[in-house]
Amino acid sequence: MAAPSQPQKSTYDVIVVGAGIQGSFTAYHLAQRHKDTLLLEQFLLPHSRGSSHGQSRIIRSAYPQEYYSRMMPDCFRLWQQLEAETGTTLYRQTGLVLLGPPGEPELEACRRSLGINEVLDAAALAKLFPGFQLQDGQVAVLDSTAGVLFADRALRAVQEVFRRHGGTLRDGEKVLRIEPGATVTVTTTAGVYKAPRLIITAGPWTGAFVKQLGLHLPLQPLRIDVCYWREKQPGSAGLGSVSPCFLTLGLSQAPHGIYGLPSIEYPGLMKVCHHHGSPIDPEKRDQVPASAPCPDTAVLSSFISSYLPGLETQPAVRETCLYTNTPDEDFILDRHPKFSNIVIGAGFSGHGFKLAPVVGKLLCQLSLGEEPSYDMAHFAITRFPGVLGAAQ
Repeated sequence: MAAPSQPQKSTYDVIVVGAGIQGSFTAYHLAQRHKDTLLLEQFLLPHSRGSSHGQSRIIRSAYPQEYYSRMMPDCFRLWQQLEAETGTTLYRQTGLVLLGPPGEPELEACRRSLGINEVLDAAALAKLFPGFQLQDGQVAVLDSTAGVLFADRALRAVQEVFRRHGGTLRDGEKVLRIEPGATVTVTTTAGVYKAPRLIITAGPWTGAFVKQLGLHLPLQPLRIDVCYWREKQPGSAGLGSVSPCFLTLGLSQAPHGIYGLPSIEYPGLMKVCHHHGSPIDPEKRDQVPASAPCPDTAVLSSFISSYLPGLETQPAVRETCLYTNTPDEDFILDRHPKFSNIVIGAGFSGHGFKLAPVVGKLLCQLSLGEEPSYDMAHFAITRFPGVLGAAQ
């Protein structure tokens, strides 16, 4: 929450809307560049209404897309820098097992991104990680650099450093209106703020904000079921806190992919989820009963019985999270096509947390009119036709 000692003022160098991990890292980079930055969050912190809550996320070097894998060394470096700045452990190296059919294009691209030639068959994988049971003819690739980011702790850490560098964080302030211009005016439930630069990183609410600015982005919020599965015999499945993360690629029974993390959040429970969900209005997320049937349970149960036989086949705990997907599942990191002093970061499609340090740096660079550190072609708004409508 905003510190009582912070001055009540209305004019800043930059305003960032949305204090999830992407907005918080954007504000962090701006404050380190000595920009007087206001970070606005509609909910009281901490909260679980968006996409940045929870205790764990996967971080990995392996990526099918080269433009993401090129960013990962910088991401690891910046995460380590944040650890040093706060004296807090934010990452546990566990390794990551990528599973799929031999020759599967994304699996091969991941292997190339790691610069390794070796693939593991069922026997080799079982020797390393007895809890995993590959099916006949399938292979695995091991990313030994990968691990678990402690998500809640990471979000608190980056916000702490932002404020230490003079940044202003105001939570419990919902943005009601954005008025573009050479100076952007942002009206919230608690005040009116002005700045020559605005960055919107509002997660599932981004689509509604940019619609005010005449922009119709193809952003689809999805409600994701996050499931935790109990070991049949505690400690016997080799799936405790020292086991690796995993990710499936190209399995016919899981076209959207399945991922898992070791027992960290709940002792004796492994996090295994389907990278898929149901469309939802973020304002109505909590109107879905927690007891409602999970359409992905059957997919996950079948996978677990085949690949992770040491786990029970029904989830012990179910939680929810929101993804905001683009049609191609690549991010949007770009200036508004009409208002160049408004920058948008959106559509992180369930794989953005690990990349937040670099995303924040890129959004900072775009806002300050600098040459971005990476090729931005894959993140341009213009890749989607017909997004610029009549301003409302």
